[in-house]
Amino acid sequence: MAALTNRRRTLPPDDVGSQAITADSVSANYLTTHHLANGKTGLRPPLARQESLRRNIEHVAAETYLITRLAFTLLRYLGIGYLWISQLLALGCYAVLLMPGFLQVAYEYFSSTKVRRSLVYGDQPRNRFDLYLPADIGEPKPVLIFVTGGAWIIGYKAWGSLLGLQLAERGIIVACLDYRNFPQGTISDMVNDTSQGISFIINNIANYGGDPNRVYLMGQSAGAHISSCALLEQAARESEKGENVSWSISQIKAYFGLSGGYNLLDLVDHFHKRGLYRRIFLSIMEGEESLKVFSPEIKIQEPCLKSVIPHFPPVYLVHGTADYSIPSVASERFADALQKAGARAELILCEGKTHTDLFLQDPLRGGNDYLFDHAVAIIHSNDSDALTKDVFAPRRKRFVPEILLKLASKISPF
Repeated sequence: MAALTNRRRTLPPDDVGSQAITADSVSANYLTTHHLANGKTGLRPPLARQESLRRNIEHVAAETYLITRLAFTLLRYLGIGYLWISQLLALGCYAVLLMPGFLQVAYEYFSSTKVRRSLVYGDQPRNRFDLYLPADIGEPKPVLIFVTGGAWIIGYKAWGSLLGLQLAERGIIVACLDYRNFPQGTISDMVNDTSQGISFIINNIANYGGDPNRVYLMGQSAGAHISSCALLEQAARESEKGENVSWSISQIKAYFGLSGGYNLLDLVDHFHKRGLYRRIFLSIMEGEESLKVFSPEIKIQEPCLKSVIPHFPPVYLVHGTADYSIPSVASERFADALQKAGARAELILCEGKTHTDLFLQDPLRGGNDYLFDHAVAIIHSNDSDALTKDVFAPRRKRFVPEILLKLASKISPF
């Protein structure tokens, strides 16, 4: 990978746009995919197609039930509150405006033979991940582990489906991690789940055609906070002599933090004003005394981490300047803290972009997209053949008319 200097960039608006894995099942899945990639295909018998359709329907029903049950559990916990109810209504209108895109992505998510849904990485609820495979996995491919956002409450692995599908078209395997959300779990559960998921993928991805020596990590919003906490906790473990670890931060080639919050002390009052009330937020974060423990901006300054900072992956923090859910100053301060601690960090501010523009509206818009192109360029930086293919790759299709995207940006609760 090209050397990363500590720098800051500001981009003007015009420049951005449930199946358990066993040794046998992993081998069978990989051999089947490899077999098809080499042109040895055959027609599925009618019974097999019926079984596949039945499994898809059962999966949709199970996932819908899970989300609905968690939503009602959360509503009972939240009680009555004007701010969060108004935000929920805005979220509903926002989703309706983007529904043409969501339906297209959902169809590809459930119908594609290159998506492995709800693979198991642990024994806790929500210890699942979705795997997006390129059409051709004749040789080991780079891997991106993605940790979705969702205010620590509504995160779900399928939120990364558009990113996974589009990166898979560029020859990149994407693993979208699920983890326990509140009230199923609190922040330590989320970080532990994420760390366990990263470990499992690093140690097993070769069975799916992935290259364990080219693994990248990305987190968005709350997922950026959780994944950065997981990285720093792993770094702390590695700094303790004799500590047994199942993966190492040196195995992560780069970390992408998108629209994240990294100092919880600065965000408590901000979230309270936006409907994530202080009482609930402190319950998620296990009390006021834990806010510093789970604040990467503060934790990176701990003396015990000095010895592992040289092994920390290059960090790319991307944030929109019009982000009102988590102000862009959160990424600015974390970038400064990383650089002062000796880590390689780059801050990229996108003028006029909101909390969801970079992750939703821009990808649904199709065409060129700064975040997507930037990530692909970094992941393919040492692969000249892949870089050449990227140059001639077809433009990504538009999913939603521009007028609906602009209306969604105006009504977005984020």
